[in-house]
Amino acid sequence: MSMFDVALVGILITMAMALLRAVLGPTVFDRILAANMMGTKTILLIAVSGFATGRPEWLDLALVYALVNFASTIAVLKFVRFRDLAHGGEGKS
Repeated sequence: MSMFDVALVGILITMAMALLRAVLGPTVFDRILAANMMGTKTILLIAVSGFATGRPEWLDLALVYALVNFASTIAVLKFVRFRDLAHGGEGKS
């Protein structure tokens, strides 16, 4: 068993723990944080899988997924807080 295999198993275990937190909650922010963690662990999974299979160009895919994960997390948090994605942040919150 190689070092990459051990890393993949560790990532999958932490993904399962994040999925459990997303299901159990108890608040919406816990669920959003767990979804963000799932995205982060998916990025790690893509990168480690790429190196384990000898395809380091998968790192480019992981970086694109990281940008999408970041933007979507910010959008979801903004929607949860303001119930509107077009809210500029001025005035009362």
